[in-house]
Amino acid sequence: QVQLVESGGGLVQAGGSLRLSCQASGRPFNWYAMGWFRQPQGKEREFVASINYLGSSTRYTDSAKGRFTISRDNIQNTVSLQMNSLNPEDTALYYCAGRSEVFSGPSPNDNDYTYWGQGTQVTVSS
Repeated sequence: QVQLVESGGGLVQAGGSLRLSCQASGRPFNWYAMGWFRQPQGKEREFVASINYLGSSTRYTDSAKGRFTISRDNIQNTVSLQMNSLNPEDTALYYCAGRSEVFSGPSPNDNDYTYWGQGTQVTVSS
């Protein structure tokens, strides 16, 4: 069965950086697009970044552009999210997600993702 496990979350001060990682297993990882979503406490889940199956195309939510970078390693079966210049508004539970459509693109829609990790908490203090 497909499994996604996030890591790298933690507590940082505003202006700091974190790098989140997602380890995938259970299927040919390089066939599928991957994404990062986040859910602030008391709010709905929202799109952050996504990357196509090959790693040649990416998408970002407006607030992430210029600060966050999504990447993937199709040999190690991982997808990462480098987050710089963090602010308290970035505080959320961050989820790794995978699509089920082969050779898929970097959709920003959570309905397009079938597989989800358990989440890793990111907390940014002011």
